[in-house]
Amino acid sequence: MAKLPGYVGPHAFGVKMGVILPGTDIVQAVFEQLARCHRDGLLEDGDIVCITESVVARAQNNYVTTADVAAELREKLQLAPGSRLGVVFPIASRNRFALVLRGFALALAGGEVIVQFSFPCDEVGNRVIDPEFAAALGKDLITLEDLAGRKFPHPVTCIDYISFYRDIISAAGASPRIILCNDPLRILDYEPDGVVAADIHSRARTRALIAARHPRCITLQDLCNSGAAYSEWGLLGSNISAGEKIKLAPRDGSKIVSELQRLIRERLGVEVEVLIYGDGAYRDPTTGIYELADPRPAFAATEGLNRYREGFKYKYLADYYFHEEGKSAAEIERLLQAREIDPRAGGEDVCEGTTPRLMENIIASLADLVSGSADAGTPLVIVKGI
Repeated sequence: MAKLPGYVGPHAFGVKMGVILPGTDIVQAVFEQLARCHRDGLLEDGDIVCITESVVARAQNNYVTTADVAAELREKLQLAPGSRLGVVFPIASRNRFALVLRGFALALAGGEVIVQFSFPCDEVGNRVIDPEFAAALGKDLITLEDLAGRKFPHPVTCIDYISFYRDIISAAGASPRIILCNDPLRILDYEPDGVVAADIHSRARTRALIAARHPRCITLQDLCNSGAAYSEWGLLGSNISAGEKIKLAPRDGSKIVSELQRLIRERLGVEVEVLIYGDGAYRDPTTGIYELADPRPAFAATEGLNRYREGFKYKYLADYYFHEEGKSAAEIERLLQAREIDPRAGGEDVCEGTTPRLMENIIASLADLVSGSADAGTPLVIVKGI
């Protein structure tokens, strides 16, 4: 297969791999597909190989059950039957948090689960309550009594997450209490025996605030981070699976990307970077939803991606050389290709991106957009020209 012509810029494409099941040697399986790509002229020096976290975790058989979550929660927070648990700032998600919440409720054997939502949205932009209604209430803490039976369906999923989470807790045999408040310390007004700071990106701050006043507070990362099935990310980045199973994020991702990079270098003679990607870091301007429900876009990446993307400010330099120096398009193109940049055009600043972004975040987000989360069937993505 012929390579794309030189006038084609950065591009990415998905590679089909078929079904990956528990027990698969994921490094070998990905390498075999990459060897096929190499034979067809689709893999070369400078490429970036991206593997979705879901197939890595499945190959590792990295699953826990709601009963596992319940047992570990009881142990780590020293909860007895009938205890009261506070769950602060969970995201509103059937896929990401519903089974985790069920595991929490199963741990209490007739106790109470107090879920404290942030409002009007969770931290990734899912709407919990209508903003105008919340503003009209004018309260910093909203209870179910304040809602008076009103429902607030999510604009995309059409799920009323307040009712949904309440019903999950009840079905697991615990008593639900739902409150909406943006101050994490308000959970302490309900005298919980233990607290889970259930947010993702702000978890360290939330835990620090609560732990300063309560002896038993953990984050989602503190659960399921050791044992037969585990991830160093704990329950962060987990997903609903079949039945009562929860699929954790991959474990030991750094070892996987390093081993795959080594195999490609030694057996194919090609120098590539490798990463394991999850959710892309972008926000949908229509729904306001920030897609990043994983703790980071890349769960692991080889060292070459641990840097900020740099390059000339092409559009700025084109304007500068045309308007300030009267150069032609051909002259400007020659200067850019030769990297002969006039210091008066901005000095060192011309080599900085408009907004600094880590390479691993850019590439992981691109790979997530290419593969999607539906039926593309391409858990392997190759990125070229970046």
